[in-house]
Amino acid sequence: MIFGIGVDTVEIERVERAIRSARFAERVFSAAELELPLSSIAARFAAREAAIKALRGLHGLELIDFEVTREPLGPPHFVESPRLRAMLDSIGVDALHLTLSHDRTRATAFVVAERR
Repeated sequence: MIFGIGVDTVEIERVERAIRSARFAERVFSAAELELPLSSIAARFAAREAAIKALRGLHGLELIDFEVTREPLGPPHFVESPRLRAMLDSIGVDALHLTLSHDRTRATAFVVAERR
């Protein structure tokens, strides 16, 4: 059963300006994420925003708690840290499904929060 859905689109240039602030970058992204191409970083910011919409709020978490990774040739997914898993359990969400896309100027993410 779907608990919530969320979608977000960001301008890549806006994310580029934001991550020039080391404080912002460190509060939002993991070190591994910051090593990625700019379009991928922007897509991961959109993923965080889309997840918050799908979950109907942060529920005590911070943006850094929504780290996104992917295996080679695999789909993107949120890193399930103990903090994220505990929050999901507290609201009855079993899984977060994520897809990302970007072009030259924009990045988009779509998240489905699922209860089984």
